[in-house]
Amino acid sequence: MRSLGLDHGSGPCHRLVMRILSDLFASRRALAGFVVVGFGWAAFSAQMPVIKAQVGVGDGAWGTLILIGSTGALMAMWLAPLFYRLFGRWAMIVGAACMVAGFVLAGAAHTPIAIGIALFFAAGGSGIADVLANAEVSEAEADTGRSLMNLNHGLFSVAYAVAAIGVGIAREGGFGPVAVFAAMGLAVAVLFPWMVLPMRAQAEEDAQDATGMPRALVWVGGLVVLAAFLGEAASEGWSALHVERTLGGGPAEGAMGPALLAIGMAVGRLGGHVFGAGWPPLRVMMLASCIAGFGLALAGMAPGLSTAYLGFLLGGLGVSVVGPLALGLVGQAVRPKYRLAAISQAAALGYAAFFLGPVIMGFVAEGFGLRVSFYVIAGIMFAVAAILLPAWSRMLTARTTSMSSSG
Repeated sequence: MRSLGLDHGSGPCHRLVMRILSDLFASRRALAGFVVVGFGWAAFSAQMPVIKAQVGVGDGAWGTLILIGSTGALMAMWLAPLFYRLFGRWAMIVGAACMVAGFVLAGAAHTPIAIGIALFFAAGGSGIADVLANAEVSEAEADTGRSLMNLNHGLFSVAYAVAAIGVGIAREGGFGPVAVFAAMGLAVAVLFPWMVLPMRAQAEEDAQDATGMPRALVWVGGLVVLAAFLGEAASEGWSALHVERTLGGGPAEGAMGPALLAIGMAVGRLGGHVFGAGWPPLRVMMLASCIAGFGLALAGMAPGLSTAYLGFLLGGLGVSVVGPLALGLVGQAVRPKYRLAAISQAAALGYAAFFLGPVIMGFVAEGFGLRVSFYVIAGIMFAVAAILLPAWSRMLTARTTSMSSSG
């Protein structure tokens, strides 16, 4: 940094700025991927009420359509190592381009079949970009010896919040889904040059020995990510509907639901990166799961907009660090050549939340109301803190001991 004239002063603020700049540079490729995915899903979530009305289906059918369409994400995430071998350095760009095309088609869709096909391509493309971005962060963590997941996922949340607010303003201004998604596509294209990946050695698909790929540990980690992202998906996809339909808010007020969730997530992740680097990650995850459960329950029982907004903010703050820390621990628990495969499997399990969430929310909402849907997701987050995380902690401890003894 001396050549840039940034070496003046050595106080705490200066060192913090230098550390953050260094971390951003180390994970620049992953950061571009996360921002792109954030733009895409924010544009969709903040427009979900108008797209749902455009297609003309009920809550249960809408949840099912998202389930069918989002199978593309699971397939793409599971096959991410193969996709990387096929497209190499351009794999993340190809995934992002598929995502943009899918969302533009979703904006133009007027039938259930059309929206299902569009979401299949959008979710598949974003799934590829997301897994490759997470793998790049894990590689950067190994190279630098620093925790970078919270920073990158936090900036994803910042991008998501900015995009969600922008979409709300565009909706108030009369712009339709196709125009909004086209503008999102232009913003994504600007970031393509930063999404070119390095070529890294990968293990063959069948080379998964005991020291390389501990499947049980990876899959339990994936379940932790699943629960965290289930809380995120519940608020992302249904907060706008809850605000507009249950509480009587307008389009801009509805868009504030996912925006506040993203703001809470950004604060939690960036704060965790700056201040929580030395905290035990599993204890942080247990506390965060409880905060998420409380926030989502509060949003569900809210009598008015202010209480619902507080609930979404706390929900985002809680779920913010659980998924990134879990993916980071998965990456640390395997040998380098297995890292992409391990993260793709954990992410595929975790991101099932983004199609299970709408199904759970849709069918519970249709049978018992949107408020009860938020209570169900809150209960899942409390169960994670009480049951799943303690069990995974024991598995990670055993794995660390095994890797140390094997050299």
